[in-house]
Amino acid sequence: MNGVDELRALVGQTLGTSSWHEVTQERIQAFADATEDWERIHVDPDRAAETPFGVTIAHGLYTLSLGPKFQYEIFEMTGHSLALNYGYDKVRWLSPVKVGARIRMTQHLLSAEPREGGSVFRTTQTFEIDGQEKPACVAESLFAYFD
Repeated sequence: MNGVDELRALVGQTLGTSSWHEVTQERIQAFADATEDWERIHVDPDRAAETPFGVTIAHGLYTLSLGPKFQYEIFEMTGHSLALNYGYDKVRWLSPVKVGARIRMTQHLLSAEPREGGSVFRTTQTFEIDGQEKPACVAESLFAYFD
C-alpha cells in the first residue's frame, strides 16, 4: 500500500494470511535465552515428555512476538513518515504450540482511529496451527502510521 489512506480504506476487511513458520527447538531456545525465560516446558525435552503435551511447547509470548514478522509478509506500507507499534488490547492463548508445529497469522483490520497526522489501526491477529481447528492465539493489535 502506498500511503495511510489506502490502509484506512480497508477497514472491515481481512488484510491477508502469512506463510507458514516452523517452530523449532532452536527458535524456542533462542527466545528463552533472549528473555531469560527458561521454564522447563519450553527448553527441556525430557521434562516436557512427562507432560500431557509430550514435547516442548513454544512460549506464548514467542507466538505473539511473530506478529510483526507476519504483518510484514501480509502487507507492505510505503508513503508514510512513521510507523509505531501501539501494543495489544486483548490477547488470548487458546492452544499450545508444540515444537515442530507450523503456525501462520491471518490479520483482519477492525478500525482506523484518527490521530494528529495519521491513524491508529486496530486489527485482529489470529495465529493458526497447521492441522488444528483451534488457533494458538488471538490478539487485538494496535499500530499507527503517520502521513
